[in-house]
Amino acid sequence: MSATPMLAHPSADRFAEWIQLVEDYGGPESTELVGSGFHGNREPRVPVLTTDGYATWLAMLAEEADESVPPHPGRVKSSWFWILDDGGAWVGFLALRRSLNAALLETGGHIGYSIRPSRRGEGLAARALADALVEASAIGLERVLITCDVDNIASARTIERNGGVYEDSRGGKRRYWVPTGPKRTMEGG
Repeated sequence: MSATPMLAHPSADRFAEWIQLVEDYGGPESTELVGSGFHGNREPRVPVLTTDGYATWLAMLAEEADESVPPHPGRVKSSWFWILDDGGAWVGFLALRRSLNAALLETGGHIGYSIRPSRRGEGLAARALADALVEASAIGLERVLITCDVDNIASARTIERNGGVYEDSRGGKRRYWVPTGPKRTMEGG
């Protein structure tokens, strides 16, 4: 297991890679872009695959991370990350929500993440989640809620490998509470 950090902050220099990433997910209309900032109650709800669309999205993510800017209705302050592999390739998204509103408490959780379809099954999500738990601890969260679809066995195992304790299922989501802090994956992280 590599000790290479897997999370990086969004950056403007990865437009071409972003296009490839979105296409790997099935295009802008894909519902699999978990942790990307799309599909919320704020526009844009789908990627606009232009340089201006990319810049608008990055500005939205920066605003949602900025504690000096009040959150939009229904949103909470979030830290946004790109998930990178050991070679630095962008392989997914991760959102660390700093608090929970009613909707997030029911089915969304503190952390949302996804790995691009062509790179799933490599253990990347488990490693990224371990890094996210360290980030959550650093901002003062002692435990976080993480959810996954009830039929997403791979994601449930990823959460459990990172110390997740199953609480219940609601609205089609399995809900886990996970202690934060140093990496504790079963793979030795």
